[in-house]
Amino acid sequence: MLKQVAEGVLIHRSELLENNTVVVHGRDGVLLVDAGITGAEMTCLANDLRELGRPVVAGFSTHPHWDHVLWHVELGDAPRYGTARCAAVLRDVLSKPDWQAGVAEGLPPEIAEDTPLGLYGLVTGLPAGTARLPWDGPEVRIIEHTAHAPGHAALWIEERRVLVAGDMLSDVFVPMLDDTGSPIEDYLAGLGVLEGVADDADVLVPGHGSVARGKEVRVRTELDRAYVEDLRDARECADPRVVTPKPGWEWASGIHEGQLRRFARRDA
Repeated sequence: MLKQVAEGVLIHRSELLENNTVVVHGRDGVLLVDAGITGAEMTCLANDLRELGRPVVAGFSTHPHWDHVLWHVELGDAPRYGTARCAAVLRDVLSKPDWQAGVAEGLPPEIAEDTPLGLYGLVTGLPAGTARLPWDGPEVRIIEHTAHAPGHAALWIEERRVLVAGDMLSDVFVPMLDDTGSPIEDYLAGLGVLEGVADDADVLVPGHGSVARGKEVRVRTELDRAYVEDLRDARECADPRVVTPKPGWEWASGIHEGQLRRFARRDA
């Protein structure tokens, strides 16, 4: 189930939503980024790592959405990190007495019974402004911004020239804007931060979909920027993820339709 995308960097892709879990080799074990999403998949991942003799020594959640904050007992009890704001959102969720029912209600029905919630959201927030992930492995730079979700962070593994983008720069999902005070401006600002390292990246791993390499990395940033600017300016969408989606992903164009209606109401 593990596929190498760069030296010392592997991915494990979920079946339903093509979530990419990222595995980064360190000195004594591995860093696990966005471990989801089903119990069976996480157990398989744990077994693969055991066969490699590589325990999980650290985890990281790129943002506080349900499919990025899951964990499984088979993965061990390594510290799981996120940005301070990401962790704050999760603390708020977990403080509600009925949080588990609320999370379960939002799960895709196909996997609801096989999505373990016992270790959901147990993320330690790094101090605000932390620039480097604290672990014994290749230097991992934390690139925080407010596009897509509060406390969202990409990871830049400069030594491996790998950009782990979280839920941005996907080839199956158009940009999904958070409900902030200035969602379009915030998203464009987040893209600007990612563009600052994209030209140096040989490999881009999005939260969902296929890995991009070489010049395709810049194509992804340009595609996301064009989509958001078209949404801002009420131009007709020509994005291939909407017009000619990947087979089986036609449903994802509904995200675009929902955002069109949402921003039309704002401008009315």
